Amino acid sequence: MSARFPAGSLVVVLGSGTMGRGIARIAAGAGHRVILNDVSAAALESAQAEMSRFLARDVEKGRLDSGEAAAIGDRIEYSPDVSGMGDAVLVIEAIIEDLDAKIALLRRVEEIIDADAVIATNTSSLSVTAIAAGLDRPQQVAGMHFFNPAPVMPLVEIVAGADSTSDVLDSLTALARAWGKTAVRAASTPGFIVNRVARPFYGEALRAVEENVATPAEIDGIVMGAGGFRMGPFALMDLVGLDVNLAVSKSVYSQTFHDPRFAPNQIQQQLVDAGRLGRKTGRGFYNYTADDPVVAPRVVPADGEVDSVIVHGSGGELAGLVDRLTAGGVKVTVGYGPAAGIAFGTTILWPSDGRPASRFDPLIPDLVVVAMDEVLDWPTASAVAIAGTDDSALGAAAAVLAAAGLEARRVGDSPGLVLLRIMAQLASVAADTVLRGIATAEDIDTAMRLGTNYPIGPLGWAERFGTARVVEVLDHMADFYGETRYRPSPLLRRVADTGAKIGESR
Repeated sequence: MSARFPAGSLVVVLGSGTMGRGIARIAAGAGHRVILNDVSAAALESAQAEMSRFLARDVEKGRLDSGEAAAIGDRIEYSPDVSGMGDAVLVIEAIIEDLDAKIALLRRVEEIIDADAVIATNTSSLSVTAIAAGLDRPQQVAGMHFFNPAPVMPLVEIVAGADSTSDVLDSLTALARAWGKTAVRAASTPGFIVNRVARPFYGEALRAVEENVATPAEIDGIVMGAGGFRMGPFALMDLVGLDVNLAVSKSVYSQTFHDPRFAPNQIQQQLVDAGRLGRKTGRGFYNYTADDPVVAPRVVPADGEVDSVIVHGSGGELAGLVDRLTAGGVKVTVGYGPAAGIAFGTTILWPSDGRPASRFDPLIPDLVVVAMDEVLDWPTASAVAIAGTDDSALGAAAAVLAAAGLEARRVGDSPGLVLLRIMAQLASVAADTVLRGIATAEDIDTAMRLGTNYPIGPLGWAERFGTARVVEVLDHMADFYGETRYRPSPLLRRVADTGAKIGESR
């Protein structure tokens, strides 16, 4: 346990909603006395009943014995009054995302607690610096951002306000770890780590739908089938709530002075306006209340059987596919072409560099280009997106992929296709987060794996994919769109030029 917050000391949690209840359960489970505070008596009654259910379930599943569960329950007091929290060592605020409401409540609390008590805010999108600036002791304030459900999710972001002392930040970090969490550190900036870096996961997917590259279901299938993500962006927005996701996007966009990389999308706004908020309302991008017919993805049928292919170029980015082809009994011959790709007949399956297939000249006479999307893990992939302007060439490319045990999913011929554009933007925003001193590369990748269940951190992916290739993809996309939205992070460009590691070059 942290020396500043010993076992048995009082932790106050303000707000008895989902996050407040979860945090109170964690603190009580770690041996703290807890006051769970809320102005609503009904909310407190609901919180107490739910806490009893959770503890009973933990006993039933063998995670706690009955004595431990009873002790945890006894350590939590449910109170609508702030006056009894004078001996608190830590106050964690988890009320609505409203700056004025947070400051008003914390000013009342600040008058009651000791001068050396720490105030932590669980805000997910508001400025910790702005919250602290409204109080008399801003040096005692920091962010302690849990993820939902708090008892289950392993990540906590410890967020430094402009005046937060190193002792406060170190103490909260130690406390989070003592509570069994993985703590990462971030500066107070829009979205901190996870909600900032994750914006392109949704934004690029929405833009692909907007441009008729693919449907939400098709994009989700590609992101899971080729990327190994547990959920695609549209299913995840439905789960979180479209209104919640949109509010975070708007907050980050506003606070970054309208950086186009974080721009919200009209498709999402229209669904929110229609009351289609996802699972909680029964409809969002998907319909959860009716047995709608499942629209099958555009699977490209294989045209012929493949017994041999020619690999042109360096082939490094194609090594995983070549391994699967070889395992499938396909003969692989090394070719002479300068552009990386796998040729079969008159077709070349070309890993996208951010240009549409229609803009790519393979420099090999008489070969028709089919662009192939990124695959994060070739051994486990089940599907990959392809695009091109020639149906027969698409069929030939599908035959190559089928020989490797992969399903070819057709999407519109677009810059960066689907998964590649998402990953490149994630890597660029993550690199900028390092460049600006918001968080370390290690903490960013840890946060994205644990806070959002990404199969790989975006910076780890960029190192593996090749930072020079990431920069090339983004440069080609910026050239195609003529927008600063796709500008590569200067840090990525610097790393690509010098060969340094992302975490070592700032």
